Amino acid sequence: MDLYLWLIVGVLGLALLVAGIVFVVRRRQLTRAPGRPELPEPATAAEQPTMPAEAPLAVPAQPAAATVERPEAPATRMARLRRRLAGSNNPLARGLLSILSSDRLDAEAWDDFEAMLITSDLGVGATQELVDALRTELAIDGVSDPARARAVLRSELLNLVDPSFDRSLHVQGANGKPGVVLVVGVNGTGKTTTIGKLARVLVAEDSTVLLGAADTFRAAAADQLQTWGDRVGVPTVRGPEGGDPAAVAYQAVQRGIEEGIDVVVVDTAGRLHTKTGLMDELGKIKRVIEKLAPVTEVLLLIDATTGQNGLIQARVFAEVVQITGIVLSKLDGSAKGGIVVSVQRELGVPVKLIGLGEGVDDLVPFEAETFVDALLSE
Repeated sequence: MDLYLWLIVGVLGLALLVAGIVFVVRRRQLTRAPGRPELPEPATAAEQPTMPAEAPLAVPAQPAAATVERPEAPATRMARLRRRLAGSNNPLARGLLSILSSDRLDAEAWDDFEAMLITSDLGVGATQELVDALRTELAIDGVSDPARARAVLRSELLNLVDPSFDRSLHVQGANGKPGVVLVVGVNGTGKTTTIGKLARVLVAEDSTVLLGAADTFRAAAADQLQTWGDRVGVPTVRGPEGGDPAAVAYQAVQRGIEEGIDVVVVDTAGRLHTKTGLMDELGKIKRVIEKLAPVTEVLLLIDATTGQNGLIQARVFAEVVQITGIVLSKLDGSAKGGIVVSVQRELGVPVKLIGLGEGVDDLVPFEAETFVDALLSE
């Protein structure tokens, strides 16, 4: 009995002791003053996180400056392009060379030669003159001496092409005013493109140039002309589509005077030579321009592949504006070179420029001797 009593007393005493300890610990936790929170120790250099390097700010790319091209000098162009007029490529040249390759010049050979010249757009009159002159010169020796026969043929052909013509471009103004070049022609001859190439010829000769986009009827004609001008640093005066072309031409010349430009080149709408109203508009453009400055050059552009139809066009244009020079486009390829002679005879004005290809510098000053020599080259 005493043992059980001591065990009970011992368990109660132990319980009281544990309860006291728990009470004291809990009280201390509740009564402890709040302290400053402990900060973590700073990380060592090795522990510092590696931050990605800040990317540099992107600088917007500046638009590339427009490249102004330097056109090829006109004096060097014909030599490079002579092969396009060579005998194997040109119908007129083939006809001329056929006479040199004949074993004998009988009546049949002369008839064939004459027919070939006529179909090469040389014209009946010029063909008859050439055949008669050659028959006289070659009557004795024939073609037994090829060198002499070629020399005779060259001389007679050169007489037909007429080297006495003044083929210089009249682009010099007077009294401080610019020279004014008016370019006319029918639809589809490549007029706007040719004007762009003409601007390159003038720039290559160190002239300052301004273009007047007076073709207000054809959609995008002004855009096309301005693109050509921008390539060689030449400004373009343009008006609204469908606007008055004479007003655009007037503004172009007026700006040329104000800015001291050397040459103003005015594009005009391609027009059918059978449309009287359009042809009258062309005359109006010229009259309006001449209120400010004389038109120093009127160039008629003819597609060399059109043959006799090109001569009809030339006659009608000559009645409206005084043509001072001819530009023959597309003289390479299928063109018949005889049109050089026939159009000069028709109008009494010289061929001044010829287009020999699609390249930007394929418009060249026409030279009679170079042209003839190219036709006779094999």
